[in-house]
Amino acid sequence: MNEIEWGLLFDPVLAIESLPYVLEGIWYTLLISMVSMLCGLVIGFFLALARTSPKKIMQWPARLYISFMRGVPILVILFLLYFAMPVIGIEFTAVQAALIGFSINSAAYIAEVFRSSLASVDKGQWESSTALGLTYWQAMRRIILPQSVRIAVPPLSNVYLDLIKASSLAAMITVPEIFQKARIVGAREYDLLTMLILVALIYWAICSVMTVFQNYLEKRFAEYL
Repeated sequence: MNEIEWGLLFDPVLAIESLPYVLEGIWYTLLISMVSMLCGLVIGFFLALARTSPKKIMQWPARLYISFMRGVPILVILFLLYFAMPVIGIEFTAVQAALIGFSINSAAYIAEVFRSSLASVDKGQWESSTALGLTYWQAMRRIILPQSVRIAVPPLSNVYLDLIKASSLAAMITVPEIFQKARIVGAREYDLLTMLILVALIYWAICSVMTVFQNYLEKRFAEYL
């Protein structure tokens, strides 16, 4: 039985020497994940309102959008935006295509989070708001949203963590983020395994920091329960 050659599994010298170069891509990773999350929150909120609307003309387009975005791989969406759209005269840079792709895709998942959190608020809250003479948007802003946000924080945090990890797919359309940088070094040094392990550790560190922030938010909102 052949013994495992641990020296071929991970080269710490190469990892340390390559770390500054690979970390240059962290700004693209954070840019894509943060901007996409913010845009997804806005789009997803209005999708959730349309999804729960009693009017079919608003409800069904939202349902169709959410179904399509949840059913199509994000990589396909990125390829459509970056490689296919120029065929019809619409061109995006790699970063623009990544931002648009991740924003419209994450919006579908965020919409479902908002929909379920809004539905979890007792209907009596709406009735009380109406009795107080509040308009729909006043009730939403002052009564419904503060309650639903507390419920939505954990699943929204998970969506953001998924966005951070999924941003590595932007390397497929040449965005110079962490994974793309690691691929370049791995191909140059003929040691892709070391670079993949290094990238895994970097993503783990980023997500660990975000998890600490998630726990802080959950405790903060729990104080108001």
